Amino acid sequence: MNGAESLVYTLIACGIDTVFANPGTSEMHFVAALDRIPGIDCVLCLDETVASGAADAFWRVSGRPAATLLHCGPGLANALANLHNARRGRSGIVNIVGDQATYHRPLDAPLTADTEGWARPISGFVRTATSAATVGRDAADAVAAAKTGTIATLILPADTAWTEGGVAGAPRIVPARPVPDVSTIASVADVLRSGAPTMLLLGGRTLNDATLRLATAIAVAMDAKLLAEMFNARMERGRGRPPIERIPYQIDAAIESLVGIKHLILVEAKPPVGFFAYPGKPGQLWPEDCTVQTLAAIDQNGSVALAALAEALGAGAVEIAVTPPPAAATGAIGAEAVAASLASLLPENAIVVDEGISFGRGFSRFTHGAAPHVWMQVPGGAIGGGLPLAVGAAVAAAGSGRRVVAIQADGSAMYSIAALWTAARRKLDLTIIIIANHKYEILLQEFAGVGATPGRTALNMLDLGNPNLDFVKLAEGMGVMAAQASSMVALNELLANSFDRSGPFLIELLTI
Repeated sequence: MNGAESLVYTLIACGIDTVFANPGTSEMHFVAALDRIPGIDCVLCLDETVASGAADAFWRVSGRPAATLLHCGPGLANALANLHNARRGRSGIVNIVGDQATYHRPLDAPLTADTEGWARPISGFVRTATSAATVGRDAADAVAAAKTGTIATLILPADTAWTEGGVAGAPRIVPARPVPDVSTIASVADVLRSGAPTMLLLGGRTLNDATLRLATAIAVAMDAKLLAEMFNARMERGRGRPPIERIPYQIDAAIESLVGIKHLILVEAKPPVGFFAYPGKPGQLWPEDCTVQTLAAIDQNGSVALAALAEALGAGAVEIAVTPPPAAATGAIGAEAVAASLASLLPENAIVVDEGISFGRGFSRFTHGAAPHVWMQVPGGAIGGGLPLAVGAAVAAAGSGRRVVAIQADGSAMYSIAALWTAARRKLDLTIIIIANHKYEILLQEFAGVGATPGRTALNMLDLGNPNLDFVKLAEGMGVMAAQASSMVALNELLANSFDRSGPFLIELLTI
């Protein structure tokens, strides 16, 4: 077999069954091998930023890594923004990046680039295959790294793919995530017993129903505060589940959320800081006289740690109040009204992808009464993650009956609008709500935050009108059914209809 065939056999043996691909010349032998060897679902994406974002969501929904197929260094560069988001969300991805043949690289052809150099900042594993004989081994190592929740980038020079002598690699044993030691559990228990104002801050993989119940039991038993990080990869929410809130985005509200806290306990979370620096305001959100202690580091098993902590404290299960869903809103269009309708109409076990930016910022606290669902955000803040995430989530959930609902700001949608084409081609069960206010509202708000005053030129740079974007036509041009809503009644009807049908549907919600 050649190197490309050994790569495909290795990926399959290691459990990779999906590749989000945007291939080019250097990858043709890999593409041909994917054609000849059954077992991998190939999802064509029209841009590498879609491929990388989709692979990120595939991990978040399935708990398994997918592969991407990226064309040389510039293709990796196209993917970097959403790989940044994936790294911040601690997602496992295997990037297969084609490259110049080893003997062609010294000629410095136009696509030659420092592919390894570009890969390192977003990858926990980087390797360039040196021969067909090593490709299978390299791929097995890459998959094992990705399964720990990191991005693994394997660079595949064209001649290592087409040369004979490939050998399939065997799956590696992936170690379990480490657990904090007994002394750490005991130390945190002592802090909670002290009676001083204490907060548990959760992140990473702890935001599932079972672990949130443990954390809630501890918080109730010890009269502690409980919050999640500002932006999270995946959170299980809805009726009957603990209604955990997040640290707010807005800097003053974020600081206020930690006022008076004397002990901050991190569980798979980082010490909380402002999203940006603001003149005259602190970057760290916790008070100066607050001690910060780690129960479980971001690479440790926080769920096991919380179970041990609950046992040490004698914190038994607590009953979670069932929040009734609100009625669908019928008044003026606004953030709270849209959140109410979403909470009222959301299907059971839906997956919500939130890149609502400023309009969607408050949706969380108004949707606790929705049917049980998963809520996903863009943890790295790189704009344009929402639509690719929605595509990847829908691919991972295909055949399960779960609906994906994307809450998407209009400006950020344009960064990766090509995701709609993949949604149409794959007939994905996906509802997209475009929040169409025809401006970068978040940046208008940030002017006040940093103490600057916008003039005519600045306001023009934040205005998406002249001409207005027409998302119905954009969607229909890529094969996605779409309609416009200019009232809450229309939104409710379109939402309900989209949930009752198969395939993708886009709603352009006019908020001005």
